[in-house]
Amino acid sequence: MWTLVPVITVPYEVKGVFLVLSVLEFAVGILINTFIFLVNFRDVVRRQPLSDCDLILLILSLTRLFLHGLLFLNALQLTLFQQMKDPLSSSYQTIIMLWMIANQAGLWLATCLSLLYCSKIVRFSHGLLLCLASWISRGATRMLLGTVLLTCACAVLCSWDFFSRFHIAATYTLSTRNDTEHNLQTENFNFVRSFLFCSLGSIPPFLCFLVSSGVLIVSLWRHTRTMRAKTSDYSDPSLEAHIKALKSLISFLCVYVVSYCAALLSVPLLVLWHNKLGVMVCVGLMAACPSGHAAILISGNAKLRRAVDGVLLCVQSGLKVRADHKADPRTPGLC
Repeated sequence: MWTLVPVITVPYEVKGVFLVLSVLEFAVGILINTFIFLVNFRDVVRRQPLSDCDLILLILSLTRLFLHGLLFLNALQLTLFQQMKDPLSSSYQTIIMLWMIANQAGLWLATCLSLLYCSKIVRFSHGLLLCLASWISRGATRMLLGTVLLTCACAVLCSWDFFSRFHIAATYTLSTRNDTEHNLQTENFNFVRSFLFCSLGSIPPFLCFLVSSGVLIVSLWRHTRTMRAKTSDYSDPSLEAHIKALKSLISFLCVYVVSYCAALLSVPLLVLWHNKLGVMVCVGLMAACPSGHAAILISGNAKLRRAVDGVLLCVQSGLKVRADHKADPRTPGLC
């Protein structure tokens, strides 16, 4: 029978590589999501109208910034402080639970984005669906407010469950101080129960996300079939909108499934198999996925692409002026 060999500790070289990769993932994630936030926040400061999609991206980038901060703290805690042979520290468990809550918030926002895409792109024929799409298109702010309230409710429930179980476990440990092995199993069991309980909050938004994405796929298939029957020209704005929306949603689905599976796998690696190297791999995947999706969002958003082009143009101009100044020192600088 195949068993996973425990890796209670790892060499210092592996820890060093993991820390360097964690710093790089943290820097890239902070840079990309800060860029998305600043581009959209600039319109808020200038009092320019912000579209519903841009408003969701603004809040999603804030959530991702918090998520990257938690994952970086998780990497530091795992590398420098947490030993697999010891019970999971309260700080490590708290970071994991906060990551679950932030991940759920990102899932709710992605679901709002998917519903918004459906309401604006898909042409519904049924009266009820048409009214629902009209309400979503006109009530994106109310939908975001509902998302914030649901996320807060999930956060309160998860926090209450986690800290109440943690307090009960701490009290039980003090009363049975001699039975170390039993106390360790109890703490691990309580952590797993809290983790699974918090995971239940991801089911409703994930199902809504799958349904809305499925509606977009069916709409794209019908639209392509109609165009194929009428004309051979595929340069249709509606078709391009379908494809861009699906790229964003499918990429998020892949990112979310990979990061969530890595989080689920890290729990038995932590509490059952004590495999520190496996946990490091899972944390690395969890940190890399949000940055990849943010890059895809930038490539599919016209305003963000224009901002990237402007930044690149400024960088190229600065490099050109610096090169000309080195070639001819008499050339006046920018100041």
